[in-house]
Amino acid sequence: MNLFSVGISHHTASVDVRERMWLSADEAAGVLSALKEHFFAECMVVSTCNRTEVYGVLRDGDVDEGAVKRLLLDAKKADEGVRPDHFFTHHAGAAVHHLFKVAAGIDSMVIGDIQILNQVKEAFQSAGEHHVLGPIMNRLMQATLHVGKRVRTETTLCEGAVSVSYAAVELASKIFADLSRKWALLIGAGETGELTIKHLAGKGIGHIKIANRTRAKAEALVAELGGTVVDFEQIVDALRTVDIVVTSVNSPSYVVQPEHLYSVMRQRGNNPLFLIDIGVPRNINPASRKIENVFLYDMDSLNAIVDRNLEKRNAELPRVTTIIRQEMVEFFRWHRSLQVAPTIQDLHAAFEQVRQQEVEKNINRFRPEDRELVELVTRRIVNKLLHQPLSMLKEGSENGSGGPETINRVKVLRELFGIGIKSKRDE
Repeated sequence: MNLFSVGISHHTASVDVRERMWLSADEAAGVLSALKEHFFAECMVVSTCNRTEVYGVLRDGDVDEGAVKRLLLDAKKADEGVRPDHFFTHHAGAAVHHLFKVAAGIDSMVIGDIQILNQVKEAFQSAGEHHVLGPIMNRLMQATLHVGKRVRTETTLCEGAVSVSYAAVELASKIFADLSRKWALLIGAGETGELTIKHLAGKGIGHIKIANRTRAKAEALVAELGGTVVDFEQIVDALRTVDIVVTSVNSPSYVVQPEHLYSVMRQRGNNPLFLIDIGVPRNINPASRKIENVFLYDMDSLNAIVDRNLEKRNAELPRVTTIIRQEMVEFFRWHRSLQVAPTIQDLHAAFEQVRQQEVEKNINRFRPEDRELVELVTRRIVNKLLHQPLSMLKEGSENGSGGPETINRVKVLRELFGIGIKSKRDE
């Protein structure tokens, strides 16, 4: 198989190196065109924040790996800081295996990455739009997307929050059945707090309030997500009207105390209040947990949830590996058939040509009423002669166990019978 892949990822390079190799849509289109022109019969490019990878079917059996890397470096003018050893290369089955792992989400920085399959799908679609796919890459695309789909439907690899911000939202979803009817307050617009409130917005939270010491940052976030800005000095009063509170304040002392919450809960009619403290140091006095219907989670609580979910995802790896192995068997069975089917057709054609030539030379030796029988008998002889070698070829191709042996059989048969080899008289 002339499949080849080369790339750079979080396994081989730091983020500053990966950033230099990231390809925009226009850059990827130019790279695809150049790769098709110089190296590949078919190809595609995947470029995300964690990887820039090329997959292609080589025109010839060999490739100048350095030249492919050079093309990528030139496309980004990234000589400085990007070295050849930042790249990986895979050939044939190893390239297929790597792509299947990427699509499955087990080659990502976070196991079970739910975004990468869509990114791979978009890469294939882009290659198709730029007319650089062919029969092998099209089949590889189908197999790759099937791997990703099976992993998501047959395993729990992608389930459970594996970030603090999403763990907080997952907890909120368990406490409140319908987030669309709930209000949330973000106190402090730090990075993790901002991510958490964005996840809540993505889950359809009913209304968002944001309080930050720097009001301009709160206003910018409200402009992006919608909602209301709250004066930082009014956060305790704001607790009365919300159901979920996310705190992410850089403060040496607690910004929410139990006495604040006792007063607020009486005004709320003791309706549940969900508090997510992701400040370091903590923003909410942990004694607040003792208050009825106050649910307080801090970084340790959320990290414990993340750790449990990561353990569950790791436990799914054997099942994912089995799916990848099964799909590789199917893909290579199909690929072997590409070599077997033409050989079967060519053998039939070669034997049939000899049969017809000999029958034509000798047909006048037979009575007219016997000539139809001659045709029948000679065809049966050809079929019997071909039965064993063709059965061996089909068996090796269909049962998935042929591998290199099947390829060698194809090669030997073609050489023995001169299939695809021009004689001097034909030239």
